[in-house]
Amino acid sequence: MLGIDDPQIWLAYILCFVSAIGCMIYGALKWNDDSDDGEVD
Repeated sequence: MLGIDDPQIWLAYILCFVSAIGCMIYGALKWNDDSDDGEVD
């Protein structure tokens, strides 16, 4: 499929997309979080 025969390459592509989507979901959930963690005065 698509000229990629090695299943490990497919696994790497799938994991990259899943991690990118996970980061976007996490960022959307924490967008307006009012915690003061890591804030420097």
